[in-house]
Amino acid sequence: MNNNRTAYIIIYMSLFFGITSLLVFSAFLLVNPQSIVDIGLSETGKIFFNTFLSLLFFLQHSIMIRNSFRKKAETFFNPVYYNAFFSIASGIVLLITILFWQKSSLSLATTTGIYCWIFYIFFFIAIAGFIWGSRALLLFDPFGIKKILYHLRGKQHNNIPFVINGPYKYVRHPLYFFMLIMIWASPDLTPDRLLFNIIWTIWIYWGAKLEENDLVNEFGNKYQEYQKNVPMIFPFRCSLKKYKVN
Repeated sequence: MNNNRTAYIIIYMSLFFGITSLLVFSAFLLVNPQSIVDIGLSETGKIFFNTFLSLLFFLQHSIMIRNSFRKKAETFFNPVYYNAFFSIASGIVLLITILFWQKSSLSLATTTGIYCWIFYIFFFIAIAGFIWGSRALLLFDPFGIKKILYHLRGKQHNNIPFVINGPYKYVRHPLYFFMLIMIWASPDLTPDRLLFNIIWTIWIYWGAKLEENDLVNEFGNKYQEYQKNVPMIFPFRCSLKKYKVN
């Protein structure tokens, strides 16, 4: 892994799969899931198969993001590459999920006219909020390339400090909040989309709870105080009042 060419191959792979999967996923949410590869299942079969695809992504993502798994994996290679490997693996599995998703032929609800546009407005507001939340994170490195570049230049990549900016003053996990809006802001509801919305909402909430444990272990009392004053995902508890770190 000390070869510069190998390092740059990993960087480009991470950028390709990370950016491509995010763009395809956004389109997937906006236009509703489509059967890109139709394998001819019944409506019941589609529900079970789509559930399997979702669980496959949940399993990969939730295992690899845990610190315990990370520490074991980093014994096999230089730790600076882990985030890039995570980005590549997540991108590939997400693309597989979208590619093989089976669209239902039934419709549960459909909106038209101005009501349809209201859903789209919320969707794009959520995208703007997601970008806002991403930019508010200091040293944000979603594709794991900064650590590799620092390593190639012989520099030390510092860990992200506990600083609260932007939407993090109102909720502890604003990226999850905006993602949930994107998931539910659909003018058309089919059985497969309803399934997607429900199980991905459950997974996002469950993942946030697990992430909280890692954040408490990393930041200690500061994060526990943050937990007491700012809601986790949804801006309740009069959280429109900005939280300031003492």
